[in-house]
Amino acid sequence: MSTATTQPFELPRVPALSRVTIDRSEALRQDPQALRAAWPTARVIVLDKRGRTPVRMDDGELALRPATEIAPEPPEDAAFLGRAPEGDYWAVLDVPEPDGETIEVPGRFGVPVTHIVADGERWVGLREFGDELDDTGAGLFTTALALRSWYRRARHCVRCGAPTKVISVGWASRCTGCGREEYPRTDPAVICLVHDDVGVNGERVLLARGAGWPEGSRSVLAGFVEAGESLEACVVREIREEVGVTVRDVRYLGSQPWPFPRSIMLGFAARADRDAPLTLAEGEIEAARWFTREEVRAAFARAYEPRANGDGGLRLPGNSSIARLMLEAWAAAEP
Repeated sequence: MSTATTQPFELPRVPALSRVTIDRSEALRQDPQALRAAWPTARVIVLDKRGRTPVRMDDGELALRPATEIAPEPPEDAAFLGRAPEGDYWAVLDVPEPDGETIEVPGRFGVPVTHIVADGERWVGLREFGDELDDTGAGLFTTALALRSWYRRARHCVRCGAPTKVISVGWASRCTGCGREEYPRTDPAVICLVHDDVGVNGERVLLARGAGWPEGSRSVLAGFVEAGESLEACVVREIREEVGVTVRDVRYLGSQPWPFPRSIMLGFAARADRDAPLTLAEGEIEAARWFTREEVRAAFARAYEPRANGDGGLRLPGNSSIARLMLEAWAAAEP
């Protein structure tokens, strides 16, 4: 196909953790009477102290709890997630871990993580299971984990140091000393797929291995937005700092919440000269090189083989990550 008709690649679908179906109903956060009245028909997602939630073994759907099994009315530390035609949704966080069988499943880049199986349920993490949930389940789990991550880092006031108290059914905190209010934070980060200058979508993609990642692991480049910086300027700066390459033609692809602990990943594509020397950021990037489309496609194919996570080949990000979706889109595109 000629470059005259080739189109720049785009994300083929909504990223796994960007899916949402319920109305967050912000006004209801200030209406405790209405929330109490709807509590008997509400459903609750529970997270344990490691941020895992139960899914049913038979169908893999979230094992939501009827609200009345949790308490007669909304607990003080519960978080209201939103309203849907079938009822309200809440989250209860840091529940005790269940007693059950411990199993290991592939996590980030194939590194094993622990799940617990008990009472017909499996307690899973969002990173390794988020893409397997339906739209409602993915949105609920992502929001609940994001709130949990914020709570764990907002226990003391940044102004006076006094303990804080969660208010507004989980969506704000108030200092018990000076009365200062704070709201859940989200830190913007850019993530960029850099390809070469051949054609519209390039023939090779620049992938790197971060410090401490397993051997063979590679992903696109990413970094946090600094104060007073635009997203596009951040893309240029981060890639130059991490691998010494100057990019151009920066374009937006899509975004995804990433509550590990409290980021939103803003996805971009950009072009660079693949003959430019790579200079790796010491202590941050351990390896980087240009990969062909065939190499990336082969890595995706190996993901379905039993030894994919231990064969020493190229390991790419998991299905819950926008990085994976960006690479899938690029690999499927014409140069």
